Amino acid sequence: MHRQYHSCGNRHCPDCGGLKKEQWIENLTAQLFPVSYYHVVFTVPHEFNGLIMGNRKTMFNMLFEAASATLLQFCGDPQYLGATCGITAILHTWGQDLSFHPHLHCIVSGGGIKNNSWINPLRTSGKFLFPVAALKEVYKAIFLKKLRLLLFKQSLTTTGIDTAMLIKKAGIKKWNVYAKSPFGSVASVIEYLGRYTHKTAITKHRISSITDHSISFSYKDYADAGKKKTMTLGIPEFLRRFEQHFLPHRYVKIRHYVFLQNYNKTTRLNAARLSMNLQPLPPRILIPVQQRMLEQYGRDITLCPQCGKGRLVLIAIVYTECLPVGVNINREMVLHNKASP
Repeated sequence: MHRQYHSCGNRHCPDCGGLKKEQWIENLTAQLFPVSYYHVVFTVPHEFNGLIMGNRKTMFNMLFEAASATLLQFCGDPQYLGATCGITAILHTWGQDLSFHPHLHCIVSGGGIKNNSWINPLRTSGKFLFPVAALKEVYKAIFLKKLRLLLFKQSLTTTGIDTAMLIKKAGIKKWNVYAKSPFGSVASVIEYLGRYTHKTAITKHRISSITDHSISFSYKDYADAGKKKTMTLGIPEFLRRFEQHFLPHRYVKIRHYVFLQNYNKTTRLNAARLSMNLQPLPPRILIPVQQRMLEQYGRDITLCPQCGKGRLVLIAIVYTECLPVGVNINREMVLHNKASP
């Protein structure tokens, strides 16, 4: 008999989610076209941090709406594209030092779909998709307009916050929108997205030491030319910073827009692929955990850890605690060594 303890399964855990990330990446890889993809990052002035902390779900939704509306406005402009581009947006709430820094990483297709046909961008240099200065101004205007509307509808909790002063301060600032050079290939897009999809705040390899009173971890100091440094925090402070990045229950932090949105996606993509002389999308394949572990890490998790020959077969799932419905509980799989034929 061998007891295999489950991981916690929480999406904020630095350990869990690795295999889910691989499956997600494989599914997305099959959907991407062989064109250039651009990386655009939308940030929020730090003056709004307190307002966002008290209204996470509403303010995060507004950030998604403002960023996507900005990109779609430029995509639809005939002088840039005049079509609907594909957008994948991923919410980030942290900086390298675990500080609260909400922003969106957006991957935008270098081209779009119009009347089921693929349209290439008019700018042939390929260095950028849209002018950054114009992106900043449009994004800022859309964000503040949506914020004022929420405040007018009294949809936000603003106790102790001078929202008029916040808007005034943010309104005179230059907002940061980063529009980076296009990725070299579809593979590089996937490699980049894989860093952000199924992790929160920090990965375990960045943690260098843990004592009874403190935790040390590495980080890049972007205020000092991105130099790699080590930060040591007391355990209560580390946990406080880490907890800032817990998302609302079942909140969707990865969103797709226009021809990448889920509804009727296969039909749209296949029509565009036909106009590009590409094969239709392959059927989606869900790879079992056992097979993925064997392919990626060369480890057969069904083998008996004692003899190395017998096969482990699941015979029961044992719940070690009885807790109310909806509360995560510890559980273990009881596996029986069944000799191979």
